[in-house]
Amino acid sequence: MRIRIRFHKKGKVRFTSHRDVARIWERAFRRAGIAVAYSQGFSPRQKLSFGLALSTGHESEAEFLDVDVVEDRFCNSEAWADGRSVALGAELVETLSAALPVGIDVVAVAPIEKGDSLQQAVVACTWSMDVDDIDQADAEAWVADVLSRAEIVVERERKGKPVIEDLRPHVHALDVTGITENGVRLSADLGTQPRALRPSELLTAVDPPLVARTVCRMNQWTSQGPDREEPLTAPVIPAPSARLPA
Repeated sequence: MRIRIRFHKKGKVRFTSHRDVARIWERAFRRAGIAVAYSQGFSPRQKLSFGLALSTGHESEAEFLDVDVVEDRFCNSEAWADGRSVALGAELVETLSAALPVGIDVVAVAPIEKGDSLQQAVVACTWSMDVDDIDQADAEAWVADVLSRAEIVVERERKGKPVIEDLRPHVHALDVTGITENGVRLSADLGTQPRALRPSELLTAVDPPLVARTVCRMNQWTSQGPDREEPLTAPVIPAPSARLPA
């Protein structure tokens, strides 16, 4: 059975790379005693499929992982379909969170049908960015400038060659959502297809360039016709590590 997991990555563990997070999860399943399906071949690996990579140093309230479990108590489709689904989900959340380091917390789980990978399905992400050394009026003017532009052309290097790219179609929404002790908080919906636009790329693409002190991914979105929804709609359980100081 394929299970989709939503988890947080917050606090000091935000400095752990995407590859190391994958290793953490492999160890967590073994430590929790949850049997996971393995790939075939000379070097079999656990069948784990992660969503979009999160830049090292960024936090997230919306990371997703698909895993093929073969553990008997979690593979009963009838149990997931009836009233026992809440108890099964809570047990899996508690078991995995106990096997994970502080800052990585499972907050929702549910079985899913096999289909497109998370990397293919996610079309946009919502980001929260705390930017220092700018007041609200200047931040609002910067946002208005970005949104008024028909194009935001930048030059990047890809596979050793310069590439000209327009970032504007990837900026779905942008707003000043609050004032912080040292600056402002921005919220941005940024597209991910065919290539994800990173918050740092947006902040430096328009003069004056801005630098975020903290960045947190709040949501990932899949397309459902004219609407959008998160990759997992199961109820979110409060994460214990989210209440700990960073």
